[in-house]
Amino acid sequence: MKKSFESRLAAMRARHEELVTTPNAQLFDDGGAFVRYERPVLTADHVPLDWRYDLSPERNPLLLERLGIEAAFNAGAIRFNGRHCVVARVEGADRKSFFAVAESENGVDNFRFRPEPITMPEWGEPATNVYDMRLTAHEDGWIYGIFCVERHDPAHPEDLSAAVAAAGIARTKDLDNWERLPDLECACQQRNVVLHPEFVDGKYALYTRPQDGFIDAGSGGGIGWALVDDIAHATVGDQRIIDARAYHTIKEVKNGEGPAPIKTAKGWLHLAHGVRGTAAGLRYVLYLYLTALDDPARVIAAPGGAVMVPRDDERVGDVSNVLFSNGWTIEPSGRILLYYASSDTRLHVAESSVERLLDWCLGTPPDRGRTGLSVEDRIDLIRRNRGLL
Repeated sequence: MKKSFESRLAAMRARHEELVTTPNAQLFDDGGAFVRYERPVLTADHVPLDWRYDLSPERNPLLLERLGIEAAFNAGAIRFNGRHCVVARVEGADRKSFFAVAESENGVDNFRFRPEPITMPEWGEPATNVYDMRLTAHEDGWIYGIFCVERHDPAHPEDLSAAVAAAGIARTKDLDNWERLPDLECACQQRNVVLHPEFVDGKYALYTRPQDGFIDAGSGGGIGWALVDDIAHATVGDQRIIDARAYHTIKEVKNGEGPAPIKTAKGWLHLAHGVRGTAAGLRYVLYLYLTALDDPARVIAAPGGAVMVPRDDERVGDVSNVLFSNGWTIEPSGRILLYYASSDTRLHVAESSVERLLDWCLGTPPDRGRTGLSVEDRIDLIRRNRGLL
């Protein structure tokens, strides 16, 4: 029996190592803002074996999985000590998510998890679930993580689907040891909250997403902007919507900031997700916009439509027809790696550059709101291409 255990474990380790070390090839450049890669960078199978199996032949002679993993997705990202690091949302078979750091030298393959998941300190009433961390290297010297905190709604104890969302805040110097700060105080529920990398008027600046309920945005008008005096006791009062939802667009149901924006010579570069309703359910896509360097809350370019949508196998998963991103990294050369999840199941990577994304933002027409104007834009393009204009 022991020999069978050891041979099976050796085979499992070999398969896991092959998965982790398989090179990732770039797919065909079809002229979009990003170029995808062939393989996901993280899946449930990338999670280390000793996180899932009891590797003792005495306690687990049949070598069965004890703590299953369903998915690895929705990762914050940062360049740290010259490596591409992601703080992934890893979801166990019990539906509880936790954070775990995986890192890679080149950012497109060979991602390996650190020895243990993050032990995130609790604050207030212990959270039922935490997920979707955005990372910001702030000019105050800390790396901040802001994430969704989910608790059962105390106003409806009899309703087992009633939940309340808040923004949890933590900070670190090494991605291993985290100091938990109080949750963001706000009169409404909050998700998709992102910290701006610099002080604005001497204050910490937040991109918010006010919402009436745990799922529904309700009266929440889109991506908001708020200033707070003290990140260690963050309280949001006034919120100004800077990127509004709009009827019959990719963001009519809701939208939310993705990762922290990237500072460029022409403005702050933003990635966000937009949600619309379809006969098959909600559809999540990604889009870009640009804000002014001297006023990060002032939008100066808003290209119409999505920059990325779910394709092929990306459309299938735990929650289908979804692309979501809360992390990207930038190298000194201007190369940008976007880490995006598909269908709440796996994490992918796509590549671009500052130059390419600025060209997309500044050269793509905005959504002008109705079919007639959309056709005008397309006819204008066709006639320019034919030399008629």
